[in-house]
Amino acid sequence: MTAGNFTFTETEIKGVYIIDVKSYGDDRGYFMETYSESSFREAGLDYTFVQDNQSSSRHGVLRGMHFQINHPQAKLVRAIRGEVFDVAVDLRKGSETYGKWVGALLSEKNRRQLLVPRGFAHGFVVVSDYAEFAYKCDDVYHPEDEGGIPWNDPDVGIEWPDVGEVVLKEQDRNRIPLREQKIMF
Repeated sequence: MTAGNFTFTETEIKGVYIIDVKSYGDDRGYFMETYSESSFREAGLDYTFVQDNQSSSRHGVLRGMHFQINHPQAKLVRAIRGEVFDVAVDLRKGSETYGKWVGALLSEKNRRQLLVPRGFAHGFVVVSDYAEFAYKCDDVYHPEDEGGIPWNDPDVGIEWPDVGEVVLKEQDRNRIPLREQKIMF
């Protein structure tokens, strides 16, 4: 569906959208909208974003697979520099795609975004030498409420691109597999 300057394509997991953004360019550079409440609502995506976050990471850094346990967040994510492989894992109670994942390459060149609804684990790995990643959230971050699953959980089976050595935060090295947590939103 197209609304305003956005094309919304639902992935094989209901509620997760790849969003292509129309940009306008000339010899000075380009301009694009990255979010429009009215366009998103026209597409049936009614979110109120309350927090914007940005990170920078080097090649091979994997941030994920995270979620908020009692304060789940929907996220609108994009790479503003470099390229990342971004992944969402369905943890919604009763979902026919529970435990399944979807991924997309997001880059400064394709200007693509991914909309991840509440009830998903989320993460990304940096494919380029360096990346800056920005995302909007529909709830504030609660550090004491963070949960996660292993990035390489064999039951989920995410097919990450080969980036050589994966660089993880210590906390993410020891995540409990999904089947042992029985997480459901």
